Amino acid sequence: MKTALTIAGFDPTGGAGLQADLKVFHRFGVYGLSAVAALTAQNTLKVASTAGIDAGLLEEQLKTLINDIRPDALKTGMLFSRDAVSVVAKIVKGFALQNLVIDPVAVSSTGKSLVDDTALDMLKERLFPFAKVITPNIYEASLLSGVAICDEESIEFAAKELKKTGVDVVIITGGHFDGIKTKKKSSGRTMELIYDGVSFSRIRGRKMPGEYHGTGCAFSAAITACLAKGMTVYDAVKKARRFVEGAVKNAVNLGKGMSLLKM
Repeated sequence: MKTALTIAGFDPTGGAGLQADLKVFHRFGVYGLSAVAALTAQNTLKVASTAGIDAGLLEEQLKTLINDIRPDALKTGMLFSRDAVSVVAKIVKGFALQNLVIDPVAVSSTGKSLVDDTALDMLKERLFPFAKVITPNIYEASLLSGVAICDEESIEFAAKELKKTGVDVVIITGGHFDGIKTKKKSSGRTMELIYDGVSFSRIRGRKMPGEYHGTGCAFSAAITACLAKGMTVYDAVKKARRFVEGAVKNAVNLGKGMSLLKM
């Protein structure tokens, strides 16, 4: 049986973070492994507080696990601190792990910062060079590339800048696409832009009304599961996109805020 590892934050709602990743892995028929990198106090309305796991404990989690079970693919979500990024980079390099998907989580849907001040720079410098795929949304892509994204041309430029960090494939997700000028009518539309250093591909869709918790986590986890099963990146993205669309359509309202994906 294929295995996939998530290194991410703990979300008490189960709608995002490592709990959501594990649900996705299960749905794709991949055995899920996990290591906790950060803790959060949150609900469907807000993220109240965050804290990083001690770097030594994170390293011990990963070493102990991977010495026994080597994942076929892995993803990172909320790493929170420079120390956590450093540990993950050390582990990925030391164990020569393949099929790394990085979801460079920076800010929650409600605007709460999920990283310390310099962790994103270290993520780009230390971990991106080992990545098979990175999946920033438009805000994260702008933050990481230094490109002010205002239209489809600037999205392409941001992807090119991010490709220079050494990643194999850049995927800029369109879940946060409001206000961006596109080559097609953008109202109510979404787009995933895929750049492999040679050409651009686009997967377009329609934005569902409402606010949903954990779509980025689900998308990157689905790609990770597909890579673990040997799919190409492009096929993995198409399958992940369809999966998230279905999870959004079947989302449930259990709290007073954002809907939770049903996976």
